[in-house]
Amino acid sequence: MYIGLDLGTSGLKGVLIDDDQNVLAEATAPLTVSRPAEGWSEQAPSDWITAAEAVLDQLAAKGLGSVRAIGLSGQMHGATLLDARDEVLRPCMLWNDTRAHLEAAEMDDDPMFRRIIGNIVFPGFTAPKVAWVKAHEPQVWSRIAKILLPKDYLRLWLTGDHVGDMSDASGTAWFDTGRRDWSDDLLAATGFSRAQMPRLVEGSAPAGQMRAGLAARWGLPATVIVAGGGGDNAASGVGVGVVRAGEAFVSLGTSGVLFAVNAGYQPDSASAVHTFCHAVPDTWHQMGVILAATDALNWYARLVGQDAAALTAELGPLQAPKKTVFLPYLGGERTPINAPNMRGAFTGLEHVTDRQSATRAVLEGVAFAFRDCRDVLAATGTQLQTLLAVGGGSRSDYWLSAIATALGVPLQVPVAGDFGGAYGAARLGLMAATGAGAEIATLPKIARVIDPDPALSEAFDAGHARFRAAQSAIRGLT
Repeated sequence: MYIGLDLGTSGLKGVLIDDDQNVLAEATAPLTVSRPAEGWSEQAPSDWITAAEAVLDQLAAKGLGSVRAIGLSGQMHGATLLDARDEVLRPCMLWNDTRAHLEAAEMDDDPMFRRIIGNIVFPGFTAPKVAWVKAHEPQVWSRIAKILLPKDYLRLWLTGDHVGDMSDASGTAWFDTGRRDWSDDLLAATGFSRAQMPRLVEGSAPAGQMRAGLAARWGLPATVIVAGGGGDNAASGVGVGVVRAGEAFVSLGTSGVLFAVNAGYQPDSASAVHTFCHAVPDTWHQMGVILAATDALNWYARLVGQDAAALTAELGPLQAPKKTVFLPYLGGERTPINAPNMRGAFTGLEHVTDRQSATRAVLEGVAFAFRDCRDVLAATGTQLQTLLAVGGGSRSDYWLSAIATALGVPLQVPVAGDFGGAYGAARLGLMAATGAGAEIATLPKIARVIDPDPALSEAFDAGHARFRAAQSAIRGLT
């Protein structure tokens, strides 16, 4: 058996799979986000440990005596700062924390960064956040002995070792993405050295062994391996079987991701496309990332005092976009506009705008943000023929129809089951324990295909044009 732990923003999820990759048990524990100031987003790493303990308590009911390995997945970019005794120095600044936009811009002005990391230096990346700490919390910065990403702090708790993987390290702005290694030049430019970073392994490789005391606590063998694991999207790619060049998925989670696998390193930093290492060796991926997908729908549901699922269920068949436009930039945006200070908006509101039309505008706004991502991926030479649809938002056929029509690409919906980060992490654990390769990460069975509606393609083209016009107008005000 193999355990996958996925440290998300709103919760930690665990799955238990057998040697045939069947899911035997699932467990979750909630997490909350602190936002003490505008643009800030933080969590206490101790809460991650509490959540992991709760998840392992739940999984232990199935009996864990046959577990061979644990794989880890987690939210990327978080700055987990430790002193020489591995004590946490401050709350972790999360992936969607944009306070370091000035530090990010300064780094991005240095051509060395884009040349080595293959990406724009986004405010959400780890290095700018630590530079912000240097400028605003020097007493913390001076005590930093190790910098870990969120899932790697869980690994430290599990194994006592400081270890990371290539996919997660790709989002730090200290990593040579083409060489799959830390960049000593970038570390030196920001006042750090390799000694303050975790050692790196591939996501499918062993990274350490679970501490005997913790293993005994949940009835695991004393020889349990902890795999390298991966950043959340790379692990989700493994979970859904998107590990080969030409395969792709669209994820409707808290954030939104358009994810395509490449056999080689194909950076295009000018387009705000993310080019990262995959969680399996000798493979890279490109991503278009939007910061609010289901997060935007959930915000709107709270605003109108309704349940998000109920709002989408009442919509009926797909309709042509109307004049009302929604920009889902509640906390800035990455691909393609790289605008941390951008904020969301409704435009084109009129007397006939009711709850259902506003709900449709929210769903369309996210779909059009994905279309922006598709366009910049296409400009790099990445063409999408079909997409797997994953994430909580994929439960809404209306939303999937809107995305398929906006992108002009069929969406394949897997059969019922969780193929996300936790499942991918468990698969990586299986690879680490058995020496198996990426070939075990098979694609799921497809339950149905959501095709674009050709009768509405022109209407969605026009809707996207209104979306871009609203985007330009609002951006001019920020």
